[in-house]
Amino acid sequence: MKVKKRDEIDNQYKWRLEDIYSSDQIWSDDIKKAKELSDLLIDFKGKLHNDKKSIFDCLNLNSKVGYILEKLYVYARMRLDQDVTVTKYKEMVSKVESLSVNIDAKTAFILPELSANDEEFLFSLSKDKDFEKYSYSLELIVKRKKHTLSTKEETLLAKMGKFTSLFKESFSMLDNADIKFEDFVNDKGEVVALSHGIYGLYLQTGSREERKKAFESMFNAYKQNINLITTLYKGNVEKNAFYANVRGYKSCLDRATSNEDVPSEVYERLIKNIHLNLPYLHDYMRYRKEELKYDELHMYDLHMPLVEDVTETIEYNQAKQMVLEALAPLGKDYNELLQKAFNEGWIDVYENKGKRSGAYSWGCYGTHPYVLLNYQPVLNDVFTIAHELGHAMHTYFSNENQPMEKAGYEIFVAEVASTVNETLLVMHLLKTATGNYRKYLLSYLLNMFRTTVFRQSQFAEFEYKAHTMAENEEPITPDSLCNMYYDLNKQYYGEDVVNDELIRYEWARIPHFYTAFYVYKYSTGLISAVCIACDILEKGEPAVKDYKKFLSAGGSMSPVEILKLVGVDLTTDAPYTKAMNFFKHTLEEIKLTK
Repeated sequence: MKVKKRDEIDNQYKWRLEDIYSSDQIWSDDIKKAKELSDLLIDFKGKLHNDKKSIFDCLNLNSKVGYILEKLYVYARMRLDQDVTVTKYKEMVSKVESLSVNIDAKTAFILPELSANDEEFLFSLSKDKDFEKYSYSLELIVKRKKHTLSTKEETLLAKMGKFTSLFKESFSMLDNADIKFEDFVNDKGEVVALSHGIYGLYLQTGSREERKKAFESMFNAYKQNINLITTLYKGNVEKNAFYANVRGYKSCLDRATSNEDVPSEVYERLIKNIHLNLPYLHDYMRYRKEELKYDELHMYDLHMPLVEDVTETIEYNQAKQMVLEALAPLGKDYNELLQKAFNEGWIDVYENKGKRSGAYSWGCYGTHPYVLLNYQPVLNDVFTIAHELGHAMHTYFSNENQPMEKAGYEIFVAEVASTVNETLLVMHLLKTATGNYRKYLLSYLLNMFRTTVFRQSQFAEFEYKAHTMAENEEPITPDSLCNMYYDLNKQYYGEDVVNDELIRYEWARIPHFYTAFYVYKYSTGLISAVCIACDILEKGEPAVKDYKKFLSAGGSMSPVEILKLVGVDLTTDAPYTKAMNFFKHTLEEIKLTK
C-alpha cells in the first residue's frame, strides 16, 4: 500500500503540537527568552555559599530556563519527527541544541558551588518548606558531595565529554553506516542485501536455511571488524573506570547506579536471581526444540515464532477498544484519561512520507504527553499502543501531582508502567483465547521474558565483567571479550541450544554497551511490571490505589523507594521469585495448550 503524504492523513489521527506552541513564531520568541534568562544566571556565580536567598533565586531561575528549554526542544524535535525531510525543523532542532550546550557551559558552576556548602547547611535547606520542590535534589547533592569535584575540575571533566563520547559515536557510525554485510541468496533465488532491519525480519519469518545465512552474514561482519570494535569498547570501558576513580567511587557499577540513586546491590541481586532461575530458561529452550521438531536448536532459531500471528486484521478503532477493555482494571479515571489521549490530539497514529519510524511517548511539563505511532493493523501494534500509553499515563500522573522539579522520573522506572499495560493486555486476551491464538499469546509472554529478562541480564553480566577487568587492570582483548561472552551464552541457554561459534561476536553489535550499566533496567523493569500487574488483577482496588501512587511519584524520591510504594522491593528476592514463578506457570500452561 502506498505511503501517504502527511497532508493526506485526517487530522483526527494526528497529534496536536499547537498545545505546546500555537505558532513557530512564539517558539522563536522563547529561544530569545531562554538566552536572556540564562545570561542572568551568571550573576549568581560565586554567591551560592551559605546564602539561602541567592541559592533560592538561582534554583528558581535555573528551573525556569530548564522549563523553556524542554518546551523548545520537544516541540522542534516532534515537528521534525512528523517529516524528517523538512529543513526548517532541522534548523530549529539544531538551534535549540546549540543553545542548550551554551547554557550548560554557563551554569556549570551551580552544582560544584552548591556541593561546596557543608552537609548540615544543605540538609537544612532540603527540610526547609521554601525549598520543598528542591528537597530531593538537595538530598542527592548531599549524597554525592564527596564525589563532586571543584568548579575547575568539573568544568574540565565536562569539556572532556567532547572527545570521550567519540567511542560511542564511532561505533554508531561503523554500525549504522560503514559495516559491510555479505549478500546472500534467499529461497526464491533473490540476492538479499543484509541490513539490521532485514536481519531481524529473516530471523522471525525466514526459512531455517535463510535464517542461518542471515546469521552468518551478520556475525561474520562483526568478526571481521572485531579488532576495531574491541578497541572502541575498551576505550569506553576504561573511560568509565577513569571517571569512577577520579570521583572516588568504589567501582564503575557503583558510579553508574548512584547516578540514579539506586543501590548497586539491586544489580548484583538481579544477576544472582537470574542464575538461580536459569533452569526455567533451559526448560523453555527444550520446549522450543521439541515444538519446532528440530534435532538441534541453533541461536538463529530462537526468534522464530512457535505459532504464527493467527489474528485477523485489527483496524485502529478496534485496537483502541481492545486497549480500553484490557486496562479497565486500572479504574474509571485512568480510562477517562485514555479516552482523552485517543480523542484530543495526544497521538500521531499513521505512517506518512518522511515520518520517523518506530514509536515513542514524549512531552514537556505543562502540557499533556504525546505518543508517536506508525500503526499497522496487526496485533503487535496493538501492544505498542498499550505500551506507549503506559509511558504517557506515567508522565501525566507525575506532572499532575509533582512540581516540575520533581516530575521527571529516572530511566530505572521508565519502562515499568508501559510493561504493566502490555502485561494486562495479554492477560486480558488470554481470558477468551483458545487453540493456536492462546498458544501465540503464551508464546508472546515467554519470549518477552527471554529477550527482556534473561537476555538483558546476560548483557548486564557481560558488561559488569568487562568493567571489572578494567578496574583490575586485566588485558581487554578480542579473545578475552569473545570468550567471556561465549561462556556466558552457554551458561544462559543450556545444553539444548547449539552455541554456534559466531555467537561469540554478538556482544560486538550491542550499541547499549556504550551507555554502561543501562540494559539491566530492562530486566528489573519487566520483573517489577509483572509483579504489579499480577497484584492489580489479584487484589483489585487496593493494588490500583498503590499503583497510582507509583505513577504520581515522578522523581520525588529514589526509584527503588518509589517502587516500594507499589509493593515491589528490588533489594529483596521476593519480586524476582514472583516474576520467575509467573514465567514458570506460563511455560507449564503453554505445554498443556493444544
